[in-house]
Amino acid sequence: MIIRNLAIRHGRRALASPVSRPWLRLFSTQPTDMATAFAPAPAPTPAPVTTSTSSTAVTQQSLDEAEALKEAKRIRELQFKNMPGEFRELRHLEKRTKSLGSEIVLDAYVPDESLKNPPDDASLEMLMASQAHMGHNTSSWNPANSRYIYGVRAGIHIISLESIASHLRRAARVVEEVAYRGGLILFVGTRRGHMPAVVRAAELAGACHLFEKWTPGTITNRDQILASAPLLMVNHQDEPLNGFVEHLQDRRPLVPDLVVCLNPLENYTLLYECGLASVPTIGIIDTDADPTCVTYQIPANDDSLRAVSLIAAVLGRAGQRGQKRRREAAVEGIVTWETPDEDQRFIDRKIYLDEKEKAEIEAARPQMQSGPAAEQATREDFNTEQKFAEAFKNGNTGGPQGRRGPPRASRRR
Repeated sequence: MIIRNLAIRHGRRALASPVSRPWLRLFSTQPTDMATAFAPAPAPTPAPVTTSTSSTAVTQQSLDEAEALKEAKRIRELQFKNMPGEFRELRHLEKRTKSLGSEIVLDAYVPDESLKNPPDDASLEMLMASQAHMGHNTSSWNPANSRYIYGVRAGIHIISLESIASHLRRAARVVEEVAYRGGLILFVGTRRGHMPAVVRAAELAGACHLFEKWTPGTITNRDQILASAPLLMVNHQDEPLNGFVEHLQDRRPLVPDLVVCLNPLENYTLLYECGLASVPTIGIIDTDADPTCVTYQIPANDDSLRAVSLIAAVLGRAGQRGQKRRREAAVEGIVTWETPDEDQRFIDRKIYLDEKEKAEIEAARPQMQSGPAAEQATREDFNTEQKFAEAFKNGNTGGPQGRRGPPRASRRR
């Protein structure tokens, strides 16, 4: 477009001639002056002739640079000399102004914090932060949970935080007392993601855990399903007792004294078997669950892993407190639980047989005659008493001779 306008203005001869370098500068994007563009190239300037005056100027310039370097070095040394005093003044100002202004604390959410450092109790803020108050839609609620519901928000039932906190404290108290009495506690959570919470709670409370599907009949038909489950007899200080091998082989499998279920909807069979066996249960009841399926209800959101982890951590910490109290009482000789009836009958029978055998030995002593036969009988009697002492020392009461009853305070595990 520019060349066409130029051709119209200057004619056909201007286009026929080659474009010179000034025209190229004219067509460039950089702004130039017309006089400068068409001016001839300047002649090269001759090289300056070195004279004594120029050498004197160079010498003066070098002297000025040396003086500047000396001055900079002196200023730097002065700064280094005054640095300790300025540093002390800075620290003094920081100490005086430390309490002024606002302090920014980064309080980030850590998913496993409630499991790593379980709290002793859950506050209302912690329950709200874990979304324990969020229920289900109003169309899928159970009217039996109306006493736990605070209101409705965007079509969703809101569970009262006060009800959650009070019922959680009651359940924690139950777990603590069962652990203090030496009971067997079972934590159950079969949903995806419940395994860390269930295992950690059972570890704290010294209990058992289950995070897989419940086998129907484990309680009602335990003689067949749990026939191979090992049993152990311990005393009040959790030390194993010997001499109960024969008795434990004929003993029925154990039934938990308390079951904590984190998802009652999926474990209805477990709760039904616990009801038949009169085993108390604790469960997290959401707005769509039946609160009558468990003994002690904890109204909360069972779909939130944060809420489930927090509740399991609080219950596990309660069991830990109960176990600690029981061990402290055992050190002082206080037994907080009773020996089961079957075990007590076995212990009484052992003691009766021991006393009867000793009475027979004592009655046979006066009838012994003098001579070699009496010496042989005395030697056998001495060997029998020695066997008694060794059996009592080793705690072995299962042999035909030297039977000795174990302590009366015993417990199955």
